Amino acid sequence: MKPAEMPVLESYKRTSIFTENSVPAGLLAEHSTKEGVWGLIHVTQGRLRYFITDPRREPEEYVLHPGTEPGVVEPTILHRVEPMGSVEFQVEFLRAPSDVGPVTSPRKSANS
Repeated sequence: MKPAEMPVLESYKRTSIFTENSVPAGLLAEHSTKEGVWGLIHVTQGRLRYFITDPRREPEEYVLHPGTEPGVVEPTILHRVEPMGSVEFQVEFLRAPSDVGPVTSPRKSANS
């Protein structure tokens, strides 16, 4: 999936910048986000391999770098990452907008 194919979402959190030496072990192993939680993997330096491993999807593999679109993490879909040498990246978390605003009725005009 490409970022342009994602539903309308709002960003609510970003991780710190990870390197090949500081990437948490949990990101290197298969893991998923919770229901309703999307992610964008932004690579700012180097290259990062992104694997989608969920049995509900065809296996996919992407090489992310500063010139590519962010890697899209779909809710509940198993995935993992693998640094390809020196790399810097962070994950942005997104969800459906929480403030859609109240539904209002149309105002009556003075002529009605």
